[in-house]
Amino acid sequence: MSSNNNEQPSTAQSYIDSAVGTVQSALGSLTGDNSQEATGEVKKNTAATEYDASHATLKGPGFSASSSGAVTKDDSDRTSGSWNQTVGSTKEAVGGLVGSESLKASGREQNQAGREQEARGQVNDFVTGASDRVKGAVGGGIANLSGNPQAEADYQQQHDIGKTQQRGAEYDIQKQAEAQNQRNE
Repeated sequence: MSSNNNEQPSTAQSYIDSAVGTVQSALGSLTGDNSQEATGEVKKNTAATEYDASHATLKGPGFSASSSGAVTKDDSDRTSGSWNQTVGSTKEAVGGLVGSESLKASGREQNQAGREQEARGQVNDFVTGASDRVKGAVGGGIANLSGNPQAEADYQQQHDIGKTQQRGAEYDIQKQAEAQNQRNE
């Protein structure tokens, strides 16, 4: 993964490693140095693996967990919104089966309200997570420069929790976009 085995997978480091590998491979190709070219290709492949690992998130009902070991609870609007969508869809289906237009309309409204509520929760988790990632990265850098390893570890934990929260929201948003695209096809 990254050049320092004690570090968590990093998207930024994967970009750096990929660029270094590309340059190294190109130089090897230009100079005819096959070992240099091969080393560059290995570095690019390692960067791709690190990139994938930095995005690895386990998404469960109401929580997200990442490769760093951080676990976060979803915003309550995400859970409640999902529940309201399920109940609304059920009401809509039952209303259609029994011929009750009012139940069907009520279900449609509850489903839509649930979608909006879940979206608010996703945005909140995404923004809060991104903010915590930045605060953790900046704080960790300052703590490192000041020689405070405990503060650096605390900021790293804040970064990891923020990243997990952000990735969990990204996962759900992506999943919903894919489902919408399939419905539109």
